[in-house]
Amino acid sequence: MSVYRTFKGTERAIARILGAKRTGQFGGADVTGDWLVAEVKHRQSVPAWLRAAVTQAQRNAGELQLPIAVIHEQGGRHDEDLVVMTLKTWLEWFGPMEAPTDEH
Repeated sequence: MSVYRTFKGTERAIARILGAKRTGQFGGADVTGDWLVAEVKHRQSVPAWLRAAVTQAQRNAGELQLPIAVIHEQGGRHDEDLVVMTLKTWLEWFGPMEAPTDEH
């Protein structure tokens, strides 16, 4: 399967899971909903240190705590830090989005 078909399939799957629409083919965001815009990055592997940070947050979180990893670039502003969590965690906490309607 070509890389092109693979990332398009990933965008479609994420849009479906989030109850949103795949819009990347129009040159904008990959996935769009009423209140959320997602850039979907399909890679052969995720850096092990990033996966480990999320796993550590999950391990240390209590039942009512949201496990996130905050990624800070040295010398950068903290308001530009990245917040990372698994899609499973996202769905457990926030649920799927309402599917957008075409009535705009």
